[in-house]
Parts: sequence; C-alpha cells; structure tokens
Amino acid sequence: MLDKVVIANRGEIALRILRACHALGIRTVAVHSTVDRNLKHVAMADESVCIGPAPSSESYLNMASIIAAAEVTDAQAIHPGYGFLSENADFAERVEQSGFIFIGPRAETIRLMGDKVEAIRAMKEAGVPCVPGSGGPLGDDNAANIKIAREIGYPIIVKAAGGGGGRGMRVVHTEAHLNAAIQTTKSEAKAAFGNDMVYMEKFLENPRHVEIQVLADGQGSAIHLGERDCSMQRRHQKVVEEAPAPGITPEQRAEIGKVCVEACIRIGYRGAGTFEFLYENGRFYFIEMNTRIQVEHPVTELVTGIDLVREQLMIAAGRKLSIKQSDIVLEGHAIECRINAEDPETFMPCPGLIQHFHAPGGPGVRVDSHIYEGYRVPPNYDSMIGKLIVHGPDRDTAIARMRVALSEMVVDGIKTNIPLQQRILSDAGFQQGGMNIHYLEKRLKEQKEKTISIV
Repeated sequence: MLDKVVIANRGEIALRILRACHALGIRTVAVHSTVDRNLKHVAMADESVCIGPAPSSESYLNMASIIAAAEVTDAQAIHPGYGFLSENADFAERVEQSGFIFIGPRAETIRLMGDKVEAIRAMKEAGVPCVPGSGGPLGDDNAANIKIAREIGYPIIVKAAGGGGGRGMRVVHTEAHLNAAIQTTKSEAKAAFGNDMVYMEKFLENPRHVEIQVLADGQGSAIHLGERDCSMQRRHQKVVEEAPAPGITPEQRAEIGKVCVEACIRIGYRGAGTFEFLYENGRFYFIEMNTRIQVEHPVTELVTGIDLVREQLMIAAGRKLSIKQSDIVLEGHAIECRINAEDPETFMPCPGLIQHFHAPGGPGVRVDSHIYEGYRVPPNYDSMIGKLIVHGPDRDTAIARMRVALSEMVVDGIKTNIPLQQRILSDAGFQQGGMNIHYLEKRLKEQKEKTISIV
C-alpha cells in the first residue's frame, strides 16, 4: 500500500481524498494556496505545504511547486482530484518522471482522450458508438467542409478538439453560417486552449447526458459500475446528477457497459474513468471520456457500495482489481445536488463569510463539503462549496429525502443555489425523469420571462 500521498487539490474533493487515505492508513500531505490555509483538510492532513498565492495559475496549476512539495515531504504519490491538473498529460508525465506515482491514468492515455478528435477515432476502433461527424479535424477548404456538413445533415455542432466543460463549441443550423462558425470556433479554441483544431458532429436536438463509470487496473482487468444521468444542466454545467439513469434497462446497461469495459482494456486504461454519452431515442453516442474522478461519483458509490477513491488508491499501489463485474449490483436510487456559493437568480458568484452552517441528516443523507461556520469562501476558485447526496430504495423516496435535506440545510452569510435546487426537485418534469439536457435552461428562461411580465 502507498505510504504517503500529496493531495493536489482543494475543497470538498481534497477532504474526500484525505478521508479515503486515512481509512487505508496512508499519510497525507495537503498542498494549499495562501488563501486556503484554513481549509478543513489542511488542518486534518499529516503535513501541509503552501505552494503559492491565491491565483490558481501560481498555486494549484503550478506543476513545479506541487512536485517540490512531494519531494520535501518524501511522499510516494500525487492525487490530482478533479479540475486543475487532473487531466493534464504533461503533469502526469512530469510526476512519474520525477519518481512519483500519479494516481490516475498514464500520460499517453490522458493525452489520447484529451484530444477529442483522436479520442473519437480510438473509440470508434474500439466499437464504442459515436455521434456521426467529420471523422477528423476540419481543414480550411470551405467547399469540403460544406460537403461534410451536408453528408452529416443539419443542425451540426463545431467543436474544439482541445475543448471541454462546455467551452469551444458552436451550433450551426444553416449552410450560410457554417464557415463563419468554423473560423470563429477556431479562433476561440486557439485563445482558450492553445489549439485551433476543430471538428464537426451531428447536433442531437433533444438528448440526455448519460455516463458510464469504469474502473480498470491497467493490468488487463476492467469493470463498469452502471450509469449516471447528468441531464439537469445550465450552460453545459451539471447541476443535479442521479444514478441509475431513469428509463435505462438492465439490458441497455449491460450492453453499453460491456463496450466501455472492452474499450478500457483495449487502450490499457488505469484508474477511475467516465465515458460520457448523449442518449437519444434509445441510442448511446460517445462524446468524451473523463480520465479522473468525477464530481458526481458519490451517487455511484451509494448505489453500488463501492468506494471509488479507495479503488483509485489501490490501483495506484499496483493492486489488481479485486472486484468482479458480477459483484456490481445496483441497489436503490441516489441523487446529488451541487451546492454553489452563487445567487440563485443571477448565478453570480457570492464569496464571503459563512456565519452559520447546518448540515442536514437522516436516513440516506450524505454531505460532502469542506465548509464550516466562520469559513470565508474565497473569490478565486469555482463556486461549488459542497454536494448534498441522498439515497433511497427507489427514485421517489430519493426525491422526497432530497427535498427534506435541502429544506434542512442552512448556509447563512452568503447566497447559495439551494433555492434553485428546491425548485428543480419540485419540478414536475424532473419528478417524471428522463428530461433532456436543454430542459433546465428552458424552464429557467420561462420562469425569468414570467417574472418580468408580472413586474
């Protein structure tokens, strides 16, 4: 087993990793920026190292400082969590070249899956169903691009090969706007990702976002842990996630899960990962693979009973998977609400001092959060301050438990999106289940227009 791990992240995921390490008897090193010295996991870690000032570019994205922290503390491994450097192939490579274990996939795997064009090509070769598209990067030949779009059929979406998180994409409904959209997306991609390569796909108009969780040991064994539905989104950012996905049959789950497992073995995948799909009319279409632990991993943990972070640590220590596919049985239903420090109407970030905090409780309730009374939410990072997760024997029970838990949760001193989550959980469409990725934004727009008309 690993002896000491550097946690190269902050907030709730850093605390989650720390707890998994301590449960396995692994000592921990918390690295932090100057503004994060009062984070809960920093106080609980065996050692801590300040790696720079508040801006993430000078701290949590500073590869040299993080690796230096591992060196001075004699750590064995570095866990990147999610975000920041978690899917940076150069960082993974530098970590291992420096003699440490990167708790995640190999650099070449991250690099492959980070290039959306190459990832789609690799998945097609592995038999994973993909969205009809250009099959490669778009060139500067306008006539050739028009021909590709006609063959795919409008509407199409132009995507940056190096993009992610909803950035670097543009929907095109008519041929007249195609070439301008390609050039604009290329310019934006160059500025945002340092890579102006773009590709084209069929734009599915009413899909759901359904993803498959996998674990692989990099030694020839892999399993899937079922699916999550992450269709409740705003501006391509997930707001509510649940497992299993409403309406997915055991047969569909087994079929798409088997394909993902075979793909993992084919590319020599190591660690935890997620295959993200658009799902429409009973068919799955691969869009990307996240080569890290996901924000929404707790819903999978609650329906499977598997500690995913523990498994990451075991795999990084060189252990073969001890779990077989036949061991994975989905029990009940789980829902996660992301709790953000933001105005629930305008969605503007609301950093500041938390004057009172009360975490909800009761059967099947889990709170993953680093906040506490007297903690000051800094303005420098993502606005998520925690995750509220519930589990029940069925979806209706899980919804009921989440509504109670949201009503009990108190975060005073700053604004949060708890009122928004309460509206979502009370929404008839959400309660029905199986809504598409555009549903939440459409409902928010309708509510805003209704409010304006009343005023």
